[in-house]
Amino acid sequence: MAKEVSGVPKGQLIELVSKELESNPSIKAPDWVFQTKSGQHATRPIEDLRFWPKRLASLLLAVMHEPAGVSSLRTKYGGRRKHSVSRTHHKPAGGKIIRLGFQQLELAGFVKKDKKGRMITPKGESLVSKVASSVQ
Repeated sequence: MAKEVSGVPKGQLIELVSKELESNPSIKAPDWVFQTKSGQHATRPIEDLRFWPKRLASLLLAVMHEPAGVSSLRTKYGGRRKHSVSRTHHKPAGGKIIRLGFQQLELAGFVKKDKKGRMITPKGESLVSKVASSVQ
């Protein structure tokens, strides 16, 4: 079940924040993102055309309450890898997508680096709260 942020379901908030991020000129999907898989657990390359702003919105909400690094978020965005004979195992997501997403969010001013990882800035918090308040 998706958690709620300021009374708005997280899935709906990600959709709305991603629409706001699409209008930002420093947020642009790299050319290679639709030719690669999002991690070892994925069976096919990314097909959702709005994947990049959605992932960046999800990253923004992931660092909303506490700092997070690429390693911990690789675990979060990872998934199960099926094997033909043995059991399934969890595999982490690709780190390049997360790292580049954080770099673009830093250029836009929504995230900043800290000793414990990346954390949201006041500009990022105001974006999320503005979008959340427009829903209510």
